[in-house]
Amino acid sequence: MTRLCLSVAPVILLSVCVSPASPSTVNPCCYYPCQNKGVCMRVGWEDYECDCTRTGYFGINCTLPEFWTRLRVLLKPSPAVYHFILTHCKWLWDIINTTFVRDTLMKLVLTVRANLIPSPPTYNSAYGYISWESYANVSYFTRVLPPVPEDCPTPMGTSGKKQLPDPQLLAEKFLLRRQFQRDPRGTNLMFAFFAQHFTHQFFKTSGKMGPGFTKALGHGVDLGHLYGDNLERQHQLRLFKDGKLKYQLRDGEMYPPTVLEAEVHMIYPPGTPKEKKLAVGQEVFGLLPGLMMYATLWLREHNRVCEVLKQEHPTWSDEQLFQTARLVLIGETIKIVVEEYVQHLSGYFLRLKFDPELLFDVQFQYRNRIAVEFNQLYHWHGLMPDSFVIQGKEYSYQQFIYNTSMLMDYGVEALVESFSKQIAGKVGGGQSINTHLLKVAVGVIEESRLLRLQPFNEYRKRFSMKPYKSFQELTGEEEKAAALEELYGDINALEFYPGLLLEKPQPNSMFGESMVETGAPFSLKGLFGNPICSPEYWKPSTFGGAAGFEIVKTASLQKLVCRNVRRCPFVSFHVPEPSTETGTTGDHQAKNPSTEL
Repeated sequence: MTRLCLSVAPVILLSVCVSPASPSTVNPCCYYPCQNKGVCMRVGWEDYECDCTRTGYFGINCTLPEFWTRLRVLLKPSPAVYHFILTHCKWLWDIINTTFVRDTLMKLVLTVRANLIPSPPTYNSAYGYISWESYANVSYFTRVLPPVPEDCPTPMGTSGKKQLPDPQLLAEKFLLRRQFQRDPRGTNLMFAFFAQHFTHQFFKTSGKMGPGFTKALGHGVDLGHLYGDNLERQHQLRLFKDGKLKYQLRDGEMYPPTVLEAEVHMIYPPGTPKEKKLAVGQEVFGLLPGLMMYATLWLREHNRVCEVLKQEHPTWSDEQLFQTARLVLIGETIKIVVEEYVQHLSGYFLRLKFDPELLFDVQFQYRNRIAVEFNQLYHWHGLMPDSFVIQGKEYSYQQFIYNTSMLMDYGVEALVESFSKQIAGKVGGGQSINTHLLKVAVGVIEESRLLRLQPFNEYRKRFSMKPYKSFQELTGEEEKAAALEELYGDINALEFYPGLLLEKPQPNSMFGESMVETGAPFSLKGLFGNPICSPEYWKPSTFGGAAGFEIVKTASLQKLVCRNVRRCPFVSFHVPEPSTETGTTGDHQAKNPSTEL
């Protein structure tokens, strides 16, 4: 049995080495003594053990590397080094992308990233230790790190002050936007709304059940935002003819039905007429025209794919057409997310590839669980501008939110083109969130405290990054660092979500290092861990034969839009270059007040 007073710094001896009966005994796991993914287990009143099994390390605190671990650490470049390599020397990457080396590197990216996510899941917000409940109860979000023990001296363990800073004060001082700043990578609102609509299928916190619970029991890409998250809702949205979903026609174009035609619960302001309430799978999509625009595109795509499948298989039932079309759309979604959405996020010159067969010869689990940490980090409200410009007309937040007529008044093409041309705001570095959205950030901070998330630096260590030694190192700004020091008292007491947003961004990047290194493993594991990517599913027959399989393998954002509208507009996740349209991007930007602030 290892005595804590033999393995921790002398400065904490007085608070730990006391008699078992003493009420001042500190849970030794509050000090996070176990390193390199070692598991801390309290033993008796004063002792602990670190389980170093299969970590590649040994010793009291799992700090002594085994031979092969020492060699791997010696040869492995830091995240900053390989980020630099992947974002420089474009001419070299243009060559690599045309050779077999691309597949080799993509396979390496997938295996290294995915292996950082525990599968099967380990913890949830009720159980900070391995339990059957953590595995089997899918009503919970899972967790990568267990909660901070309840009996610790400070909210973050042992570091920092006994009381965390007021969430509202924290948000107003460090997260509230003073002046609109453009995203340095040219990200547009088409990307911002895609991020929102895509993640709302698996980020569905269940407030009624308590913190740490989710209503999205699919835990991944299942297109619940289109089909609903339960069978009753799905049936209300289905036409039950030729596999199609219900719809309405306006000027010959297809739109979602109203709640009069599909009786599902949708969230709209009180007094909204039922004929103005559009009905889709995700109940909150009426909030923003950009979300309903994507819902409309996927509705049209589903019904279009059903027609393709019916032509190929005239004997198929409505049920088989519907179920197969859903699999095709899931495949299309993952293809677009990997090769366009994640590609844009990464800024890498390595061209990412959606090819499930890359993983067929390695051990890989085709089941995913959404983690609390992934849900927390994906709040990128800094992308939202200060106003919205549709065909040259500016709309304030009050005019844009719950605007139930904008979609059909302007049409899908106009919204796609307008959102593709309007620059999004920067996310990383702090002071990036519009005042109308600040309450969301406050809510995220409050939720993280209810869930007792471990400190930001503990997550950096968990995802193979070096912990920051100071707020100055985190932010790169003396004034901001001093203000954070005053509020938190210690860099090791900094909370997870504020740390992600306040970290200095990498050059020409949307975020800091931690957002990328923490978020990418969750994302890639969730995408390639989808059942359709498994050897049992990834074959033409799953998608209705060669025609359906080809739709999946050749999917793109442009095809999603242009196959479902009359006129193909400019569509991209990046604002257009001056040469890509009549009139320069600068001319367009001048009409957007957000870019002038």
